[in-house]
Amino acid sequence: MSIYCRLLIVDDEALIRNGIKHYMNWEQEGFQIVGEASNGKEALALIEELQPHIVLTDLVMPVMDGEELTRRIKLHHPEIEVIVLSSFGDFDYVRSTFQSGVRDYILKPKLDTGQLLDVLKTVADKMPSLQAGGGGGKHGPSVKTVLEKLLAGFEQGDLHMGGELAQAFPHRMFCLLGLDLRGRPVTKQEIGDIRQRMEDELGKQALYAHQFVYHSLKTDAAMIVVLFNLDYPILSLLPFWARTMADAVARPELEAAIIVSEPFSELPRLATVYKKSLLRLMDYAFYFPRKKLLVYNELPEPPQAQEPFNLNRFTEAFKRERFDAAFDYLREYMVSYTNDYTTDVFAFKSFLNNLMFNVTVLLGNMGYAVAPLESKKYDYFKAIEESRSAAAAAGLLEAFVAEAKQCIADKTEQAGNANMKRLLDYIHAHYAEPLNLTEMAKHFHFNPSYLSSYFSSHHNEGFVDYVHRVRLEKAEELLRAGEASISEISGMVGYSDHSYFCKVFKKHTGLSPSRYRQQSMR
Repeated sequence: MSIYCRLLIVDDEALIRNGIKHYMNWEQEGFQIVGEASNGKEALALIEELQPHIVLTDLVMPVMDGEELTRRIKLHHPEIEVIVLSSFGDFDYVRSTFQSGVRDYILKPKLDTGQLLDVLKTVADKMPSLQAGGGGGKHGPSVKTVLEKLLAGFEQGDLHMGGELAQAFPHRMFCLLGLDLRGRPVTKQEIGDIRQRMEDELGKQALYAHQFVYHSLKTDAAMIVVLFNLDYPILSLLPFWARTMADAVARPELEAAIIVSEPFSELPRLATVYKKSLLRLMDYAFYFPRKKLLVYNELPEPPQAQEPFNLNRFTEAFKRERFDAAFDYLREYMVSYTNDYTTDVFAFKSFLNNLMFNVTVLLGNMGYAVAPLESKKYDYFKAIEESRSAAAAAGLLEAFVAEAKQCIADKTEQAGNANMKRLLDYIHAHYAEPLNLTEMAKHFHFNPSYLSSYFSSHHNEGFVDYVHRVRLEKAEELLRAGEASISEISGMVGYSDHSYFCKVFKKHTGLSPSRYRQQSMR
């Protein structure tokens, strides 16, 4: 059998990569696309693993461009041929890459199936490593290629379950099993180890080995996806097998659940079931962080649809400084919102980010010191984006609200301190006058009972005690001066009753006014 010429596609645009991959039936033309990369650095890592014959690369890419990639390929893998994809304006750039060993180039604006295939065949025909096997012969599509195209959503109008496909999928039913590791702290090697442990668990089902087969599917994200082909009676065992897999690969820090999709009977429905069942269930797992297994028909009933968050109600309460009412409404809403597992994860996180942004802007516009919120806002945004469960994201919102409340409390305290200073200054200025709560409340437009409670809550002593202390401290000062009589001093500090003054003074200092004067003048 003729061997395939292995191609590696390198381009930072996923649309270009997918377009090239699905231009034609490459394997029928003797070529096999073994991998793809979005920049030169990724490509170098794949070259060691995939050992392509030809690298088809863009020139302008982030991290490592096509020129540097070509130079390194020719330095370490001189047997690999490089074909460059370029734009019209890159011709001088392309010319410089020929010095590094580029075999040919193709202009992107003129890229078509025939030209690309001709260039590839011309290069492949000159490669000694392909001549012994007669590269470029006709082949049918492999099972791997068919699955990859189906998963990408490309129509397979002529697909029929005969020949190689019939051998690969001998049973009536299909089902997908997946593990979502996106955003988890795992390396590529660890993902491979987890996949192997899952397959080891399947290997223990020797009793049923003749009734099911499975194929690992290649996805662009950090997910493990397995396609099962099995007889209908075995479907009931799949959740049990999945549960044993979940136990085998369980790592608490991953917060990842094994997902079992709905079954289907026609292979062309692969992309539909992948997107509308498996990926949707993976999103649902965001709301069930403690579950190690999610099966399509074992979910609880979705909660009744709630009213959308009333931002106008929340904003109006804020503007009127009814903060407790606003935050209570938000708390009640979040209880329902976090429990609705049908909510799109992106929408959930966006709601939290938008709310934080609005709270910060509202408080800033109202004159609150929001610098602490501004400095941490983007840290919250990033943490929410990286959160792997609704509960964790909601916890970040609670932490933000606590900080917002602190900003509000700081200003309230400052305002209280300013008001308190005005009250104390007034007492110090008018202590010699008949001073009481009623007159003072009238002056500051307070209710007398409110003024009394306000004074006590914002000061370490009550109104009456404080007035006495100010008057008596002034009396001590006058007594030490030794010029005015005790009776005169009594009136000077606001006491019209001389005997009452003497009684209060002794209670405050432990000495009568005359005794205090005598001791102070020794």
